[in-house]
Amino acid sequence: MVPPSGTRPTSDRVREAIFSSLDAWGVLPGAHIIDLYAGSGALGLEAISRGAMGATLVEKGGKAAQTARRNTHQVIAAYRGTPSPRVEVIPRSVAAFLESTSVTAEVIFIDPPYDLNEDALAHDLERVAGLLTQNGVVLVERSSRSPEPQWPEGLELFRRKDYGETTLWWADHGESTN
Repeated sequence: MVPPSGTRPTSDRVREAIFSSLDAWGVLPGAHIIDLYAGSGALGLEAISRGAMGATLVEKGGKAAQTARRNTHQVIAAYRGTPSPRVEVIPRSVAAFLESTSVTAEVIFIDPPYDLNEDALAHDLERVAGLLTQNGVVLVERSSRSPEPQWPEGLELFRRKDYGETTLWWADHGESTN
């Protein structure tokens, strides 16, 4: 379920490409996920359904955060493994969350509104570099018309893939085996 307005859901085709890559790299089992600009929580919760054991969903939009909470309750209620994964919905701006957190993750999704300016994205990436585990990956989803993100020291692009109007940018700490 997605809120009626204010979010831009990742298409099914792009989501399948994202999770095919993550599955192939073997990073999801037992992982913690940070989903920035989470919207309905679809990416973080899909990771949970594929073996991640924790997710932090960051979404400042009130209706979207409520939807993410409902979706989280549904996913956790349907989960049959032990222990149950831990999912937290943080109803704050990404900037405020990144300035105050020390949570680390194996996978960090950054799927901001397409109108987020490049400086704000660069600031997000600077903070994210310190939250990514050693063998983790960062995914940035942007409009195909957007320039390549400004990668800070500590993050290195290892893959780019275009899907129509969407471009996926994958980065890690520079020692990629992905």
